[in-house]
Parts: sequence; structure tokens; C-alpha cells
Amino acid sequence: MPVNKRSKFRGSRTCGGGTHKNRRGAGNRGGRGRAGACKHHFVKIYLEDGHVYGKDGFSCPTSKPVPTIDVGMIDQAVPVLIADGIARKEGDTIVVNVTDIGVEKVLGSGRVTHKFALSAPAFSEQAKAKIEAQGGQALVV
Repeated sequence: MPVNKRSKFRGSRTCGGGTHKNRRGAGNRGGRGRAGACKHHFVKIYLEDGHVYGKDGFSCPTSKPVPTIDVGMIDQAVPVLIADGIARKEGDTIVVNVTDIGVEKVLGSGRVTHKFALSAPAFSEQAKAKIEAQGGQALVV
């Protein structure tokens, strides 16, 4: 037959909590919140949150990532760029200013199947070579 826990502990000083000194304040549990996260509760916090203390890696405060695009991606996106008015066709050459799509550097990955006149702030050597191999121009603005 089940016993009501409340009735079971009536008259008991500690209600099953051990000695009367236990269950007093936060000291019984080792502090409140994240107390002891780098000392006695290190393993608990490490398992919950992972590595949170100390420096990790290097980030230069003055540099920021440069937005880039591969010349192969531009080649694949030619129909969309022309439809959106970002690129235009002059004869057999496709003229694109890549700063209009928010890019600062053109990289050389991918295949080039169109003749381009690309203008950008920077080009990689491989991108220039691929564009010029198709008879196009890589213009630095």
C-alpha cells in the first residue's frame, strides 16, 4: 500500500536529508549558478558547454574577410546575371562588374566557357589566366 511521503516525514527533523547541517544554503551544492566552473564543477560545465575558458586561435583586429567569388560560378550564373541587369552582352563578350554583386576578388576555381570582360578590385593569377585564355579581359578597378 502506498504511503504519503508528507505523512511519512511528519515529526522528522531532517525529512530524509541526512543530518540537520545538510541542505543549508548554496554551500551544500557547491555554489549557485556557474560557481566553481573552473574548479570543483569543471567537468560538469565542460560537458554542458564545451571549452569556454582561455584563448583559442588568432583573429587580427584590423583585417576582415574579403568577399570572393570563383570565375566558374560567374560563368554558370551568366543567364541570371544578364536577366537581372548586372551583366550585359556586347557581341560575343559578356561584360560584368563584380562589385555590383558585392564581390571584391575573383578567384580561379571552375571552368570558363564564355568570353568575359570582368572588372573587379582584385583577381587571382589563375582567374586572370583562365579569363584571358578564352579571349576575355580581367580589368582591375
